[in-house]
Amino acid sequence: MVKKTPKQWAVWFLMLNAGLIATAAGISLFKSPNHFAMGGTSGLAVIMSALWPGLNVSGAMFIINAALIVVGFIFLGRGFGWGTIYASVALSVYVAMFERLVPLSAPLTDDALLEVVWAVILPGVGSGLVFNIGASTGGTDIIAMILSKRTSLEVGKALLIPDFVITACTFFIFDVKTALYSLTGLLMKVFLVDIVIDGINSRKYCTIISSHPEEIKEFILTKLRRGATITRAVGAFSGHAEVMITTVLTRRQAVYLRNFIRSIDANAFITMVNSSQIIGKGFREM
Repeated sequence: MVKKTPKQWAVWFLMLNAGLIATAAGISLFKSPNHFAMGGTSGLAVIMSALWPGLNVSGAMFIINAALIVVGFIFLGRGFGWGTIYASVALSVYVAMFERLVPLSAPLTDDALLEVVWAVILPGVGSGLVFNIGASTGGTDIIAMILSKRTSLEVGKALLIPDFVITACTFFIFDVKTALYSLTGLLMKVFLVDIVIDGINSRKYCTIISSHPEEIKEFILTKLRRGATITRAVGAFSGHAEVMITTVLTRRQAVYLRNFIRSIDANAFITMVNSSQIIGKGFREM
C-alpha cells in the first residue's frame, strides 16, 4: 500500500467529511420530512422513526449503525475498516446536527418531485465524493461486504440487495405515492453516484500528429506542466514518418492545447478521448 503524506491525509479527511455532510443534508432536509426510504441506513431509520414517533432519524441511525458495526466485527473481523466505523458514526452525528439546526415537521416545499430530486442529488454527490477516495458511508455497506465475502456477489451488486429490501418495505408502511417516489429515488441514486465519480476523475487522453511536434511538446511540458510520450509512427496511406504525441490533461488544459495547436498547425490531427480511469503520478492514486 502507498503511504499518504500528511497533506494527502488532510485532503482525504476533508473530502470524506464533505461527502458525509452533503449526505446528511439530503437525509435531514429532504428524505426524512417526506418519508423517502431509498435504502441504506437512512432509509431504515426513516421507517423506524415512522413506526416509533418518539425516535428521530439520527437516533435510529445511531442504533442501526452500532448494530451493523458489531455484526461487521463478527463476520469480517477488524479488517473491515476503521474508516467505515468513523463514517457510520460521523454521518449519524451530522444528521443530528441538521435536525437541531434545521428542525422540520413538514417538507420544505409542496413539490414532491422537486423534493425527491434533491433527496437523491445531495446524498448521491456525497456518496460519490466518499467512494471516490476509497472510503464508504458505512451502514449497509457493511452488509454488502459480508454478502460479498460469503457469496460470489460483487460489493456493488450486493449493496443493491439491502437497499431494495428497505425500499420495498415502504409499500407496506407508507402510501403508494411515497413508496414509488422512494423506489424512483433509489434507481436515480444508483446512476448518480457513478456519474459523480466519473465526473470528478474525467480527463482527456490526447493523441496529436503534427508537423510541429517540438513546439507542441514544449507547450505541454512548460505551459501545461504535464508529461507526454513521443512515439515514432508511419502513416499507413502516405508512408511518411510521423511523430505522435500522447498526453493526459484536464478538460481546461485540453482546450488550451487545442487552441495552441490550431494557432500553429491547422492541418494537425488530434484525438481527445474521455477517460475516468487515469491512474498514476499526477492523477489518481492506485
